[in-house]
Formats: sequence, C-alpha cells, structure tokens
Amino acid sequence: MKKITNLMMILVAGLIGFTGCIEGNEKPDLGEGTGSSIEITSNITTNTTWETGKIYVLAGRITVTSGATLTIQPGVVVKGQVGSGANATALIIARGGRINAAGTATQPIIFTTVADEIVPGQIASPNLEPTLEGLWGGIIVLGRARGSFAGDVQEIQIEGIPASDTNGLYGGTNDADNSGVIKYVSIRHGGANIGEGNEINGLTLGGVGSGTVIENVEVVANQDDGIEWFGGTVSVKNALIWNSGDDAVDTDQSWAGTLDNFIVICGVNTDHALEIDGPEGSYNAAHTVKNGSIKGHPSSEFADFRAGARGTFENLYFFNFPAPSANNNAGRGDLSLSGDLTVANFANGILKFSKLEATLTEGVTLQQAFRNGTDVHASSVALKANTIGANKAVFTGWTWAAAANALADFK
Repeated sequence: MKKITNLMMILVAGLIGFTGCIEGNEKPDLGEGTGSSIEITSNITTNTTWETGKIYVLAGRITVTSGATLTIQPGVVVKGQVGSGANATALIIARGGRINAAGTATQPIIFTTVADEIVPGQIASPNLEPTLEGLWGGIIVLGRARGSFAGDVQEIQIEGIPASDTNGLYGGTNDADNSGVIKYVSIRHGGANIGEGNEINGLTLGGVGSGTVIENVEVVANQDDGIEWFGGTVSVKNALIWNSGDDAVDTDQSWAGTLDNFIVICGVNTDHALEIDGPEGSYNAAHTVKNGSIKGHPSSEFADFRAGARGTFENLYFFNFPAPSANNNAGRGDLSLSGDLTVANFANGILKFSKLEATLTEGVTLQQAFRNGTDVHASSVALKANTIGANKAVFTGWTWAAAANALADFK
C-alpha cells in the first residue's frame, strides 16, 4: 500500500515560491488581524476547547487521551509543524478519547501545514497548491470496535504510530463505541513519512465504532491514502478526496460500515481510487461503498479488490481513466479482482457489485475496463450522462475542491 517517497525532494520543490519565509518548523507570519496562534506541545488529558477565530499549531504528535474530549469550534484552523520520522506531527484520538469537531458549511474546520498561510475565514490556501503533500501527518481516530486481525487478537497498533506509543492501539469488542463527531472538516497536505515507505493517511479510522459521526470530510494532497479504515463499524457520509498520493479510499481488516456519497479526484500520484482488502483473521464482516463519482488520472486504476475482499459496491461512476493495459496486473484504467479468494467471493455473492457506470476511453470495452466478469454489472455512458454517482452539491461552499472549480467535470 505504501510508496517510498523522498519527502525532502517534495519539500524543496514545494517550498520554492512560497510567499512567506519558512525555515524548519517556524510558524508562518500571520500578520495583523488574522487571529491568534496557539502552539500545542503536549497531549490533551482533560476536556479542552479550541475556539473559533484562532489558529492552533501542533508541535508534535498530539493525543487526546482516554477520558478527555477535544472540542474544535467552527472555523478553527489547525496547522501541523513540518516534520518527518519521529518528528512527524499528527492529531490522535486514542481509545476512550473523543473529538467534537463540528464545523459548518459556512465555517469548516481546516487541518493543514504551518507552511500554509491560510487564516480563519478562508477556504482556499493563498500560497500552496492542492498537490503539495507530506508536510505534516494527519488525523488518526482509534476506537474499541471489532476488526479482523491476524491471529484473531482483539487489539493491535495502528500503522504510522511507533509501537512504543500505546495510544496507538485500536480494536476491541464494542461495535457501538463513540469517538465523537467530525463534520465539515478539510484535511490538507498531510501524510508525513515516519519511516521507509510508511506514511500517515489523511484520515485514519482504526476500530472506530458506529456511535461516531463522520460527515462532510475533504482530504486534499495527502502523501499516502486519503481515508483508510482498519476494521470498525463507523460510517462516513459525504467525503471528497483530491490528489491522494497512494489510494483515495482504502479499506482493511473487515471494516463493517458504509461510505455513502463520495467524490474522488485522482492526482498524478494516485494509485487506486479504491483499494479494498479482505479480513486478516476469522472475523468476516463486510462494508458498503455506494453513490460515488470517481475521476481518474493517466496513472490511476479504478479499483483493486484484494486478499479475499468482500462487501457491496453500488452506484459508482468512473471517468477520465486511461485505457487498460492488456496485462491484467498492470494496475491502471480498470477494476480488477486480485487473488483466487477474491474471485471466489465474487462468484459466491460475498463480493457484490451493482449499477456501475463508466465513461471509457475510445476503443475500450466494458470487459477490458471491468475485469473478472464484473462487466455484467457495468454499463458505458457518455461524459456527464451518468445516471448514478455522487451528489456534488453537498460539497459546495466549504471545500477547497469546489472553490478551485475542481468539481466542474462532475454532473
């Protein structure tokens, strides 16, 4: 899943042309009238509120520990200091901790890098491109819901967090676990490399329970996956993932929730729009992914279903992808089933597809684009003639993608 990326090359290339001077972890010059900036240097162990109109700077890996709730008011901007390895910044909601990040359509909550000169009240960055990735970590939410783990253990350490940090544990037996609320939140320029080929996702959900509410989330230019689920039962509604560095949507370890109404805009580094993995233990729950509109890129693949993938995938529209290679394993421009167990799950109705549509490159057939017999559930349509997919209206007004007119190609 991970790609080995030279973060320093990205930093050097990306920092050229910044309108502000940034050295190391220096905070940007906020100027006058842009609100106050507060540096967060230690874990959050008691109920805490971050207030509208202010900028909060994560100075390291900050955890909301068990028993504490972090409330982030509408319009807050949170910036992570630039760093990699042990110095990568991230916001972690540990098991038993909660986040109450309830932004609004007029005042979204924005997570970004200190290199970003954005201030409360702005939607688009005034100085960064929506392709610059890996400048801080991301948001990691961990809960006590079940997952399918190797050896049938009940809890494991989340990827991206050192094993020495026990706040990185997730999993359990409480499928109704509640980690809080994330609404109208935009997460940008994350995915810092913490080790060779090991980056942090934009939004990581490990064992998160169904009591958690996640709606209206945007992830822009994350060096690894946009959103990745590791087990759990949480559902996500209205998600937009733009320019992910690896996969846009990645599911693992028998996540048992629903992703409903989502847009993917693949970028130059996006591998799979969807990467769907199967269980790792004997627990065999499945999830539903529905009502998605997915714009490809010449280097990207529709989807790869792997390692005994299972679940229901319906009302998905794909467009702007390249012609598939004649090699079934080429990994671009198609929807593929990888491995005998995945193929068997499809044949046995454990992996289900319904109402797939695609606008294909001229000369490409449905059988070439939808491999392994999945073409029987697909149809070819002209651009913007799709009858299924996402409702893009819910992303207007608060997402950077909408502000940058990146949704113009979507119906």
